[in-house]
This record gives sequence, C-alpha cells and structure tokens, in this order.
Amino acid sequence: MAAHWRTMLDRLSSQAKGDPATLADHVARQAADLGLAFRLTGDEQERAWPLGPLPLLIGAAEWRHIETGLVQRADLLERIVSDIYSTQSLVRDGKLPASVVTGSPHYWRVMTGTAPPRGHFLHFYAADIGRGPGGEWRVLADRVRTPVGVGYALENRLAFSRATGDLLGAMNTRRLAPFFSDLRRGLAADCARSDPRIGLLTPGRFNQSYAEQAHLARYLGLMLVEGDDLIVSEGRLFVRTIQGLKRVDGLWRWMDSRFLDPLAFDGQSRIGVADLYDACARGGLMVSNWPGAGVIESRALAAFLPQLARAVLGADLILPNIATWWCGQPRERDHVRARLDALVLGSAFDQPVAGLPETPFLPGASLQGDSRAALLAALEQRPMDYVGQEMVKLSTTPAVIDGRLTPLPFTLRIFVARDGSGQWRVMPGAFARLAAHGDIRAALMGRGDMSADMCVIDARPVPADSLLGGGAPAIRRIGGMLPAKAADNLFWLGRYIERAEMTLRLIRAIAGGSIEADLGPSLASPTMGRLVGLLAAWGAVPAGAGSAQATVGPLCAVALGDAKQPGSVRALMATVANIGEGLRDRLASDVWRLVRMPLPGFDGAVTETLLDASSRMIDRISALSGLAAENMGRGDGWRFHDMGRRLERAIHGCRLIALFAGDQASDDDLTVLLDLMDSQISYRTRYLTGPALAPVRDLLALEPVNPRALAWQAQRLADHVAALPTLRADGLPEEPRRIAGALAAQLAPLTGDMLTMADIAAAETRLLALSDAIGQRYFLQLRKTQSADILA
Repeated sequence: MAAHWRTMLDRLSSQAKGDPATLADHVARQAADLGLAFRLTGDEQERAWPLGPLPLLIGAAEWRHIETGLVQRADLLERIVSDIYSTQSLVRDGKLPASVVTGSPHYWRVMTGTAPPRGHFLHFYAADIGRGPGGEWRVLADRVRTPVGVGYALENRLAFSRATGDLLGAMNTRRLAPFFSDLRRGLAADCARSDPRIGLLTPGRFNQSYAEQAHLARYLGLMLVEGDDLIVSEGRLFVRTIQGLKRVDGLWRWMDSRFLDPLAFDGQSRIGVADLYDACARGGLMVSNWPGAGVIESRALAAFLPQLARAVLGADLILPNIATWWCGQPRERDHVRARLDALVLGSAFDQPVAGLPETPFLPGASLQGDSRAALLAALEQRPMDYVGQEMVKLSTTPAVIDGRLTPLPFTLRIFVARDGSGQWRVMPGAFARLAAHGDIRAALMGRGDMSADMCVIDARPVPADSLLGGGAPAIRRIGGMLPAKAADNLFWLGRYIERAEMTLRLIRAIAGGSIEADLGPSLASPTMGRLVGLLAAWGAVPAGAGSAQATVGPLCAVALGDAKQPGSVRALMATVANIGEGLRDRLASDVWRLVRMPLPGFDGAVTETLLDASSRMIDRISALSGLAAENMGRGDGWRFHDMGRRLERAIHGCRLIALFAGDQASDDDLTVLLDLMDSQISYRTRYLTGPALAPVRDLLALEPVNPRALAWQAQRLADHVAALPTLRADGLPEEPRRIAGALAAQLAPLTGDMLTMADIAAAETRLLALSDAIGQRYFLQLRKTQSADILA
C-alpha cells in the first residue's frame, strides 16, 4: 500500500502545486457544489460539510478480513434481534440477561410476535470500527436504527472524484455504485409487489442529516416522505399525492422507532404515522430496519456479543468489539470499580445517567473529588445503568489542517446491506471521521471533526459499473408520483420567488426608475407615495415609512435587507431557501446554489448601490426562472411551480393595475406601471405616443401574448389545471379547473377601452379563490374517506 499512498500524494501535490491548502479549497468547492451540508444539534442553519482532501487507503487483502467479519456480525445481530422478538430463547436459556433487553429504550414489547416480511429484521447495518497502533481492527459500536453516514460516504466519493479527475480509477479503487444497486434491490425484494413503491421516511429538514437523506432518495429513486405525507387505511400504507392516495410497499426509515407511530410507541411523536404498527402487523409493509431493532445497539449487549457468537454461530467473532463490562453483574461491577482509572465509563443504554451529566461516556481518570464520589455512589445504587469499556488508542491518517499535513485519529463507519437474494453485501468504502476532539464514540459528527473518503484499492483494474446494475429498466415516459407536500412546496416556492421579484421591482422604481428622472428620486410625488404604500402594505417597510421626512436610501435599504420586515427581500428569500430545503431531492444543484446564495452587499445611503443590489437580485431570480424554463421536465412538479409564479404574478398585476391604471391615472402612474410589469419596451415599440390609459390597460391586462399580462397568466393557469390529474369519475371539472376556466373566459373578449376596475377586482377575487381551491384539492387534504378506486 505504500506505493499507492506515494502515487496519490505525488499526484495531489502536483495538482495543488505543492500547497495542501489549495487542494483543500478545491475539494471544499466541489463539496459545496454538490450541496453537502449538515447540522450540529441546536443549529438553525446548515454548516458546510468538512471534507478533507486526502482519502484513506486500504488494500484488498486487509479489506477482505474486515468484510468477512462484518458479514458475520450482521448475521449474528439478525439472529439476536429475531430471537428477542420471537422465541426469546437466549434469555430463557440464560445466555442473555432479560434486563439487558428490557432496559433498552429501543426495546418495544408491542413488536413481540410481529414478524417482518421475508423474516428479515435487518436490511441495513453499520459498524463503527477503529484500527489500533498495531494494525488490529475492533468494532466500536453497532448501528441499526438509522444509517447515518452512508449518503455522506457516497457524496464524499463524488466530491473527491470531481476534484481529482481519474486519480481513483488509476489506483484501481473499488466503486460504490454496485453496493447501492444491491441495497435498492434488497429493499425491493422484501416488498409484496414486483414493482414496489418505496419511500425514504425522514424526520424532516431540521434533522442533522437531512441533506444526506435527500441526496440518497434522489440517487436511489426513492420517494422522500415525511409522516404528514403518509396515511394508513385498512392496514395498508398510502402516500398522499396529487393523484390521490397511492399504496406504499416499503419504507427505509431514518427516524427512531419511538417516533414511528404515536398510537403504538410514543404518544408525543408529531412526525410519525398513526396506525403504522397496524400496517406492519398485517404483514403487507416492508420497513427497514424493523421497528424495535435498535435494542441490539446498547453497550450492555455488546458485553455479551463474544459469548453470543459462540452460542448462536458456533464461532468466535472475526472482528472483536472493544472489551466491555456490564455493571449489572457483580463481578463485572467490581472489575470496573477496581480499574476505573484505566477504563471509560459509559451509559449502558445510551441514556442520561447520574454521574455522567454532560456525556454518555467519560474516561474514569477524569473523575476527581466530588464528581468521582457521586459517580461511584450512583454506580452502587443502579449498577445496571453503566458499562466499563477499554480505552481505545487509534492509529492516525494524514489530514490538512490550516494548510499543513497533520496526523489525526480516525474511525470508519462501514455499511452492510442485503441484496436482492437476501445475502449481505459490504460497501467497498466507508464514511471516515477524523476526530479533532478525540470523542471517537460519538454517533454523529462533532464540532471540529472532519470527514474523508475511504478507498479500497484492488490489485487489478476495477470494471465500470453504475446504479443500473442488472440491465436497463423498461422504458417509461411518465414522471414519478408527486406527493402532495412536494406539490405544495413547489407551488409556494414559485409564489415567493415571484413576490421577491416584484418587491425588487418596486425598490428599483423608487430608487431610480423613470419617475422624476431629471430631479433624482424623491418621495414627494403621488406616484412615489403609492409605491411606498405598496411596500408598506406588503410588509417590506413599516407602516407610515413614506412620510415627508423620509428619504429614499434608508427606505429602500429596509425593504431590501431588513430581515425583521416580513415582506423585505431578505425575509422573502429566506423563505424561498426554507421552502427549497424541503425540496432537496427535487431541486438541481444549480437551483439550490442560487436559492441559498446570500444577498449582495449594499450601502443604504447610496442610491446607486441600492439599484445595483436590486438589479443583481433580479438577475438571480431571472436565472432561477431560466433554469425552471429550460431544465425542469414538463411534469406535474413543474406545473405546480409555474402555477405558483403565474398566480402570484396575476394577483400582483391586478393590484398594480387597480392602483396605477385607474380612471384618473397620470402619466407618471402609467409609466411606473409599465416599468413594474416589465412592458415598457413592448409599449414603446407598438405606440409612438406616450403612455395612454386604454392601450396600457390592454397591454398589461388583456394582451394574450405578453408574458407579463393578466390574461396570459390566466390562460397558463387554465392550461396547467386542465393538465393535472382529476379524482372525478364523472368527467365534470374539479373546482380549480372551473375557476381557472372562468377567469380566462372573463378576460378573453375584453379590450382595453372596455376594461373597468370592476373587471380587475373580479379577476383578483377569482385568483384568490383559485389559490384556495388548489390548496384544498391538492395539498394534504386527502382523507380516508376517498373512494377505493384511487387507492392504487
């Protein structure tokens, strides 16, 4: 392996021209372009993913030993959890104390006797392993509740490959794609239908690894769903979609069992699915991993794994876990007390315990004085709550810290999954965590930690592979189903983007539009007063902000960048980012980068800077519009996004026309209206005179080929609604289609000299009714009372 390390370091050094910091920056940019991010507990905003530029290399022979040991361990854990929830012979025969099982908060008695389809309690398993200074590998922890890290391992490989070109291929690095293909086939194999519908169940976008979950759902072709998206009816699970309720055959869950069903597990859960247990109990739903499987994660159970391996498998563990003593046994408790300074004391069941208030584990030598006495007293009172574990010394791997190569201790999280035949497959790579703080037993990334790619190096070239695996699928020309919540988010994403754009146009009109061009911007004119009144009505500036004493610069600065104003551009774009975060599995990385991009800097006292900032923001929104127009498939998701923009633009158009094109409109009013609705050039190329009321009304309200006109929005809305699926079997139009058709029909026969403000008011009323009807029909309004013909 030394030759491979030299090859890699020489190639990377040449690429970075001898500067490790340059290499680190390049890899970090690739990670950011892929949208990699994570949260620490308590974070409101995501952090940049800390991917190191140097992968960790392991040879094929060494990997074979690890692979064999993990397959053995996965088989052992499957048999243990199966026994716990069926015959419980291991407890009856005295091989496993009952309190080790029932003491775990992840043991659920209600699951006893409830067998999973095909009998597989585990589809996915992860092991945290560490290598000692002598080269020996030990298992630090077993993880089956949530597979955190598998998506990051894939993303680390993608980012590193993009940053280094063909380096990994030249070193014969084993590919990850076949593992994910096996994983997807393994999930599908345990579902009842041959072409199953599988969802990745997420706790939501505030979860620490939501970005990872969204990436995996997109990569594997799974639906990313939350509890609100799902409903159980007559013992079967369904997802709410715009087409009605659609059956779900399997769930890959990324939340703890206690949150899955508030009726069967924890009644305080607000993110689960009522009656999900019933769907499991009836045998028609594959859940990975099976609820209650987390009972085998406890450190207390780890103390018994060596003897359980001999009892269940008839063999010793190939990969031993770190030595563990459960204090619920008198001899082990006395051993831990006697060697406290040489051990790590931890919570037996990963719960807060007396004497360890801040952390679930602590080196015994760090306990002194009163804290030591308190812990020993607690240990005496409730010994079953504690375990002692050996101190772990880890080998190191090179990392780039502050531009310099620095050795850091590392752990690997390696993933094992069932394939389509039910056999275990080990991912030929890992999520490597470089622990800056030495907290190697933590389940998640900690402050200051880094991640790295881990590569298995073969002696011969690795054949190309992809996620398609065993042959091309049947050709389809239909998109995937659109869950109701995703449709809701796409619709409001479009509306808030449009709302931000119109607010920017108002700011630009006030700060430097064509009104009073010779005198410079002022708030004195009636037209300016109406513009400021709109900003106040939309919540972009405080009420009364347009007083005679107000000046343009500070007023526009508030409307652009004051996050406390709910209608300011900053607040609106923050909402756009929040909505977009819930669409991580559906938005391209280019869209996501534009959505999250910070506002440009500006100086509120300088009008030119405000104009520049608002113009650049309009350019960014135009780029988003261009990506949607050119890159989004013309499926239902695109229709909801475009409907949101059209509806918001039409509502704004009604209000602007009513305000600036009334019967007493001045030239300034009509000029600013043409600017706000981006139709100044269209008007001037058509009419040689200045703005006149009837032609302006016709162009902005009724022109069927003007993409800013009210009539154009109405026709697009009617087209979109007509193309959406219907739940009616009698052929009659649903409410959204009826309202949209009536709106288009109302405007079609009119001309500018016929149009009245009553027509505009009626159009706005219909638009608001259409918004309500779309929400009632498509956004999470479906209930169990729907007829069986849509439950497919």
